[in-house]
Amino acid sequence: MAIRQIVLDTETTGIDISLGNRIIELGCVEMINRELTGNNLHLYFNPDRDSEEEALRVHGLTTEFLSQHNRFADEVQQIVDYLSGAELIIHNAKFDVGFLNHELSLLNRPPLETFVSGVIDTLELARQQFPGKKNNLDALCSRFNISNEHRVLHGALLDAELLADVYIAMTRGQFGLGLEEVEEEHQTTVSQQISALSYVDLPVIYADAQELEAHDAYVKVLEKASGGPTLWRPEAVEQAS
Repeated sequence: MAIRQIVLDTETTGIDISLGNRIIELGCVEMINRELTGNNLHLYFNPDRDSEEEALRVHGLTTEFLSQHNRFADEVQQIVDYLSGAELIIHNAKFDVGFLNHELSLLNRPPLETFVSGVIDTLELARQQFPGKKNNLDALCSRFNISNEHRVLHGALLDAELLADVYIAMTRGQFGLGLEEVEEEHQTTVSQQISALSYVDLPVIYADAQELEAHDAYVKVLEKASGGPTLWRPEAVEQAS
């Protein structure tokens, strides 16, 4: 069965919902069976208010620009339809889910958890994998050699695209080859190695007198311990045959 996941990010007018802050941008990147499909969703919203100065420095989305776009209420059905049934992948999910649920509640809509299959928080995953280290999106991009040079300002769609690459890199070990594929690959590798060795002229190196004497002494110790001749003696080999 196909697994549909949506990597999601938002930008807001500020970080505190209780101060009346709203979502102003939503970026969603679709993956099916861990493959990007290109079926993305990117929306700006008119929040009917200004962004706080600190938030504006982060995302750069001015009130004038946002006033040209629809409100969240105008797009809510498209958002619900797009997200329904999917597993969401979000960095610091508590923040984005909190804002999305707030927007839904203002429209008397049920919360996000009622129509998606689950939420994966990549910040929590990163903290488990890299305890004590910086685990923001820029740090993870650097850690996994994912280029984010074009990320001058935060943008919901751009950040969702980067997070998709980060998530795939973070979880690659959990989705390896199946056992049959591993066995087949192993057999192929061994066959290739044997085939390669057939072209090598390996020299035969015989033991010298000192090595033979040391071996004989070691065999006598084994015979004394076992109470009889060992298979390393020619006469023992003849008796065994």
